Amino acid sequence: MTRVVLGVDVGTSSSKGVLVDQAGRVIRTAQREHSPSRPALGQVEMDGELWWREFLELAGELTAVGDVEVVAVGVSGMGPCVLLTDSAGRPLRPAILYGVDIRASQQIARLEQELGSDAILERGGSRLTSQAVGPKLSWVAEHEPDIWRRARRIFMPASWLAYRLTGAYALDHQSASQSTPLYDTNALDWYRPWADLIAPNLELPPLSWPGDQVGMVAASVAGIPAGTPVITGTIDAWSEAVSVDAQKPGDLMLMYGTSMFMIATTDRQLRDPSLWSTVGALPGTRNLAGGISTSGAVTSWLRDIVGGASYSDLIAEADASGPGGRGLLMLPYFSGERTDPDARGVLAGLRIDHTRGDIYRAALEATAFGVRRDIHTMRAAGAKIDRIVAVGGGTRGGLWTRIVSDVTGLPQEIPSITIGASYGAAWLAARLNGAAAIADWNPPAKIIEPETRLRAHYDVAAELFGELYESTSSAIHQLATQADNYKE
Repeated sequence: MTRVVLGVDVGTSSSKGVLVDQAGRVIRTAQREHSPSRPALGQVEMDGELWWREFLELAGELTAVGDVEVVAVGVSGMGPCVLLTDSAGRPLRPAILYGVDIRASQQIARLEQELGSDAILERGGSRLTSQAVGPKLSWVAEHEPDIWRRARRIFMPASWLAYRLTGAYALDHQSASQSTPLYDTNALDWYRPWADLIAPNLELPPLSWPGDQVGMVAASVAGIPAGTPVITGTIDAWSEAVSVDAQKPGDLMLMYGTSMFMIATTDRQLRDPSLWSTVGALPGTRNLAGGISTSGAVTSWLRDIVGGASYSDLIAEADASGPGGRGLLMLPYFSGERTDPDARGVLAGLRIDHTRGDIYRAALEATAFGVRRDIHTMRAAGAKIDRIVAVGGGTRGGLWTRIVSDVTGLPQEIPSITIGASYGAAWLAARLNGAAAIADWNPPAKIIEPETRLRAHYDVAAELFGELYESTSSAIHQLATQADNYKE
């Protein structure tokens, strides 16, 4: 009987589970695909009971053979999300997802005026954006008053799984630090004046660190014995950064997925209005984070509208298209941009002879230009970036990572194990039993070096990318307003 740790992550497009032994060796993996619902323009939701159901399915599948003993459970999930329940922990509505849900723009504007945008940045570490929890709570209070009157608790995917397993109501500091403006990143605690103003009826969860034991499994379930320790867990991107040892000052984790996300680890708290300044996944660490709301989501959309072509075909065609996609330039903000929820996608330079491969190439390059812009902003804010580790499903094709290195001019490490957040959650749980350092579990496998001959081309294209955003911004914002006001 092999002693193993179970790690489960709930993502935007799938839930993933992994069994890992104490040396970091992957025993088995499993996955369940799902899709969020989009009940109205700009709204993205998911049923919290789906998270629990898929956890049970994954755990049951992974332990079904009966040759393993689960000795700890790690959890993580997308976020920051808003799952509201009553006092008994029963969900009152589907969870409102992270920055891809842009419904609360009016509440953002109102709270920034009421509390002061500079004060929010100073105390909360970030300006209010579509990523923030506070405005989404205000949206529910204003638009769904019956639900709001009954709401007593708030969960995210990781804390929801931990609660269902143990009965413990808790949240990790990292997730709380993205619950702007409810959390004070200076005091490392809830900021009661603003929390009481925005959510006076909610019992805010006690706080702990992602790798802390939150409780023990209350009753045997899906092959997990009663009494098995469970960690608090955290948001998937931070768990993924843990999984590849991107936790030291100077490290940058670059996550290729449905959205593109970057986390830079710093030795002190840094702030920039266009980035998120958060608490780290490990005690004593701080982060600057940024990202693009739609990256892999754009490539999925393109694949669907061109008749469901395979990714391998599209990647081959995009590779053959060459740098610049034969004169195309895209803005990838198809679900808004996290610091500009009214931004939208733009494809410029189209000719009648352009192919799907050209457009796919433009989409990959668009995310790379977004990465380049955020790295520049992080450095200007004081972050030192010495090492980039690339993670996520988008690293497997090869072309996307190569384009990002060419556009940014920076090498990227590809780790040996790219399972992602579920692996990081497993390591955090394994630490309860004295696991080795994550660097020993998951050393780098290869390095993607930039093509120096393409630097001049992409320097010019990056300038055009910025100009395209600025020159189309006014028209795009008007179109977004028209769409929001449109009624059948």
